Amino acid sequence: MLGPHYTYPYLYCDIYSSKAYPVRCYIIPQHVIMDGSFDDESWTLIDRTTTRISSTPTSRERKIKPWDLAPPKTYIFENANIVNTIDGSIRRKSSLCMSDGKIKWIKATSATTASESTAIKIDATSKYLVPGLIDSHVHITAVPGTADLAKVFGSEFAVSAFRQPYVCQQMLSRGFTTVRDCGGATLALKEAIADGVFPGPRLFIAGKALSQTGGHGDSRGPHDHPTCCGGVTNSIGLICDGVDECIKGVRENLRTGSDFIKIMGGGGVASPTDALENVQFTSEEIKAITTVAGQADKWVTTHAYTPKAIQHAIRNGVRGIEHGNFIDKETAKLMATHDIFLTPTLITYSEMASPDWTGFLPPESAAKNETVLKKGLQSLQLATDAGVTVCYGTDLLGPLTAAQTKEFALRSQVLTPLQVLQSATINPARMLRHEKLLGQLAPGFLADMLILNENPLEDMTLFDKPDKHLLAVVKEGRVFVSRWSGLSEDTTSATPLIE
Repeated sequence: MLGPHYTYPYLYCDIYSSKAYPVRCYIIPQHVIMDGSFDDESWTLIDRTTTRISSTPTSRERKIKPWDLAPPKTYIFENANIVNTIDGSIRRKSSLCMSDGKIKWIKATSATTASESTAIKIDATSKYLVPGLIDSHVHITAVPGTADLAKVFGSEFAVSAFRQPYVCQQMLSRGFTTVRDCGGATLALKEAIADGVFPGPRLFIAGKALSQTGGHGDSRGPHDHPTCCGGVTNSIGLICDGVDECIKGVRENLRTGSDFIKIMGGGGVASPTDALENVQFTSEEIKAITTVAGQADKWVTTHAYTPKAIQHAIRNGVRGIEHGNFIDKETAKLMATHDIFLTPTLITYSEMASPDWTGFLPPESAAKNETVLKKGLQSLQLATDAGVTVCYGTDLLGPLTAAQTKEFALRSQVLTPLQVLQSATINPARMLRHEKLLGQLAPGFLADMLILNENPLEDMTLFDKPDKHLLAVVKEGRVFVSRWSGLSEDTTSATPLIE
């Protein structure tokens, strides 16, 4: 868990409780203003040998968790082009140092201190460094393996669970170092990735998405008559009716590790019995959900397409809108006024309409998908013009997850390259309340970084061609993926030769 920063006169301590983030204390000169603009060069490091927690696993720890990764190495990338996601500027021929899983400094030269004498220096001439990408709407449990939507959601949990590591590894290899799962992913999956059991993006999870009976999270057809009601679940959702069940649903999600709460506030494409225009959950139910979530310092986002469903959710305390394909000017203005985050997912409708996936959707869902697809770009433009904070999302299911990077090209039809990049970096970082750790390459931020061979601000579709342009993926200072001879992966060790 990331801990707080404590500041006293002339003393600054970074306190973290995991092996990856040691305690570090600094003496700060009187002339340094504590406004966040200082860097490590302004500080004098107090004896690291006495203030830091050892990041090297003990023999006992290694036996208990044999998958523990080695501590992150210290790297210095020299002569690089470093992209600033705040203003789109590029700091050319500069050097970036990462150590202990965080970015330590960025300088015009690569002059090093005595403590960096053993750093691994990488010549990044003509290369572009950008922050790791964030996909704000995924469903990791909806794994590949079938070309039928019903089977994607109807698989046994074990079938999905054994395929989820593959999905996570693929997301990371595309450059997504963080993802927000909007229904289905478990705390066990999040912890396994964080522990290093297998590679994958950092996870923020909703647990089960809450749905009313017959809502977007209810996968039962009109002829499916259960013998009881209340608490019915599927792979991504939990059915809650009435205030009491909604309160219990939120508390169950919080108990099982949810970082935020997701509700189904309107009709959807994939659900069989609700119209797109439906408004779901009563005001009392949504208020109960947002109240309980707020008591645990969590926030609520909702699946919603129409102005009516979106405004209903906002009036009752929801902070995020997923999809929003039918947004109008009035609704966009309301969202901007209340600082509501929007996560469009254009690529999922495009892929489901593709001839490559004929038959993936049942007929009733295919008809709804066509309606939603036509409105997507228009709503994105309206929201952006109104000043709504837009985040990158895909919402791809089953085998369609391979199209995760195609969202960049779709958004580029109406947004500038910088706006598209910000939607996958600084905007979701703020939504996730990690704007001081994610989404930028700056001192003190987590060392999540991509290395590209061309400038993405000239062509955002570079991200859709990782095999040609994405040279390396670094997460928390470790090189998980490298397609570049100039930098080796450091999260696995070569098998020793016997002969």
